[in-house]
Amino acid sequence: MKVVIFATCILAGCLGVSMFATDEPSPTAGTAAWSGKAAAAYLDGRMVWWMGWKGAARDHGTFCVSCHTVAPYAIARPALRTTLSEHAPSSTERQLLDNVTKRVRLWKEVEPAYPDATRGFPKTAESRGTESILNAVILVSYDAPTGKLSSDARLALDNMWGEQVKTGEARGAWSWLQFHNSPWEGDSQYYGATLAAMAVGSAPGNYQSTPGIQDSIEPLRQYLIRERESQILIDRVMLLSASTRLPGLLTPAQQKAIMDEALSKQQADGGFSLSSFVGGWKRHDGTPLETRSDGYATGVVTLVLQQAGMKRDQPQLKRGLIWLMQNQDRTEGRWLAYSLNKQRDLATDIGHFMSDAATAYAVLALEYAN
Repeated sequence: MKVVIFATCILAGCLGVSMFATDEPSPTAGTAAWSGKAAAAYLDGRMVWWMGWKGAARDHGTFCVSCHTVAPYAIARPALRTTLSEHAPSSTERQLLDNVTKRVRLWKEVEPAYPDATRGFPKTAESRGTESILNAVILVSYDAPTGKLSSDARLALDNMWGEQVKTGEARGAWSWLQFHNSPWEGDSQYYGATLAAMAVGSAPGNYQSTPGIQDSIEPLRQYLIRERESQILIDRVMLLSASTRLPGLLTPAQQKAIMDEALSKQQADGGFSLSSFVGGWKRHDGTPLETRSDGYATGVVTLVLQQAGMKRDQPQLKRGLIWLMQNQDRTEGRWLAYSLNKQRDLATDIGHFMSDAATAYAVLALEYAN
């Protein structure tokens, strides 16, 4: 199956899933199989844990929509539906969608994830900006295969536009959570704007051409263009993904330049390491960044290269996909990825956060290639 999707948080990401048949042979044919069932079991288990974790609990009986676990789960889990012989969202997905929908409908009543009163200024604005984008990303991703934008997804987009920065250097972007944690909660305002662009560009019913939102889309487009060259490579890869959904963000030559730069970071084993995509970022505890290939960077890069039109038999892309095929943890079902912020025990729940996102993007990249 070929998966048409936008990336998230992270992400990332990133962002809707629809499937259609393709006659192209899989570039990973003959390679040791990966297990979609094991990946689904891992993702479902992590989502259930998150929904019950007291650290994720928020007001009105809701839970936080996180960049590392929730948003990636929402965009990746539907891609496994065919593998699992499912015909509708799983019960775990439904709980997630109910949570997001509730917060969207109660937008003016629910508390921000991190209020100024308890976390200091400007955490309320950062929380609102971040959540408004993630909510839109998630609901649009579930609407995209239907070809029709639901009222809840439209409301989420309305909420998102209401949080857009209207003046100053960040005009066109959104306030974004800053906890000095890379890659999603550090200097991540640009990353957030790429997600917003993906949501807008992926919304069904030709939403991006709606007359009433053009005065909001154009500042977003101009912000992404204006700030592009100062961004770390992983965020420019996300911009590349957004450019395949929302026109006018990159020229063909600029798309190719990002693709070439990303491919230049490929390691000898065929994978990619996130450490080589984040500039001079240093861990808070002084330990060196992990330089081994990881599932997050490899999943994101191979997915976005395919979205941007790279043929799946292109040697470097093929090697990246093979790395994913060969590096799933056969016991847990996950792909490993490593914190950019401190040395973490990967067996702990918090130590799993990067692997949550890595597993989602590995699934998306491999499903796209099938």
